[in-house]
Amino acid sequence: MALPNGYNQYANSKLMTASPAQLTLMLYDGAIKFCNLAIMGIEQNNIPKAHTNIRKVERIIEEFRASLDFKYEVAQDFENVYKYIYDRLVEANVKKDKDILEEVLKHLRTMRDTWEEVMKRAK
Repeated sequence: MALPNGYNQYANSKLMTASPAQLTLMLYDGAIKFCNLAIMGIEQNNIPKAHTNIRKVERIIEEFRASLDFKYEVAQDFENVYKYIYDRLVEANVKKDKDILEEVLKHLRTMRDTWEEVMKRAK
């Protein structure tokens, strides 16, 4: 019983001490994880699992969209990408379409890897 509690404390500490850049990376990691779980749900014909995890990815994308600062021109580019991904997630959820989720996953991985590279260069 102590192990899960210890892990939760560690995870909470990691979250509370993370920089905004690290939090963004963690959100990308979460979106990728939940997208993979949604794909597994579809493969297993587990509709509730697929739906729940697609919704988790949607909420992360909503958070990214809400955090955009439109005083910078690039924010509109990100808004367009996030809107596209969100719309594809909605379609994937309605159709329970694994191929659409695979496409979304590819975009998420590319964005995550790019963000990680930006973090490295900023150091």
